[in-house]
Amino acid sequence: MLQVAVCAGEAALREQLKGLILRTQECGVRVAADMRGLLSGGEQFDILFLEIEEGMRDQIGIAAEIRQDMDTLVIFISSGQDYVFDAFNVQAFHYLLKPVDEERFADVLCRAVHEKMTQKEKEPLLIRAKGSFYRVEKKNIFYVENVARKVVLHMKGGELAYYARMKEVEEELGSCFFRCHRGYLVNLGAVRSYGMGSILLKNGETILMAKQKYSEFAAAYAGFLHADYRHTGSHYAENQHDGFQREQILESGEWV
Repeated sequence: MLQVAVCAGEAALREQLKGLILRTQECGVRVAADMRGLLSGGEQFDILFLEIEEGMRDQIGIAAEIRQDMDTLVIFISSGQDYVFDAFNVQAFHYLLKPVDEERFADVLCRAVHEKMTQKEKEPLLIRAKGSFYRVEKKNIFYVENVARKVVLHMKGGELAYYARMKEVEEELGSCFFRCHRGYLVNLGAVRSYGMGSILLKNGETILMAKQKYSEFAAAYAGFLHADYRHTGSHYAENQHDGFQREQILESGEWV
């Protein structure tokens, strides 16, 4: 689950943004009046909404540090354009103007979530098996099988079994994998064909698909193929920020 933070001096703004986030996305939310309060618990955040106004310039320096240390997507919120170039300097994901437009906010949040999920899907699995640590590229996994208390990764180079919960592995693998059966997670990029009750993989193996999962799987696979075409033939290709370019600033001061 992604973790989203809101840092805003105005209590009303903190509550407004927290409510919008919870209505828009399924994620953890932490709010605080300043950056020091936000970081006091030692948590790491995937996305940060940061209010910047006069007298808050020290917040920008702290935001730059967590942008680098945590690879957090930072979204500035301000009543004017004064901090647009500061946002460029810390490589902010976006810049929103107050009062916050709810539809605009939801759109930016969705794009930020998509960006972070894409990043996480590219990250290799770090697992411990047979007394050693392994880095497994997700694109090399055909499917994951649940066997007793272990999960088994069926890969191009063979199999690797280790102790883990299937639900945890499902969350780690991300949206490129689909839980087609209580005992299987399938890499959507490894699917050759499918029918009611089974999926044929590109390596020639066939795995089970629960009948009640058929419609959901069909929709997920169609969405995967659509995304695959959009990303020039490879879902694992470098993502292009969803069409957003940092140098584009509207006359209002809000980023496209």
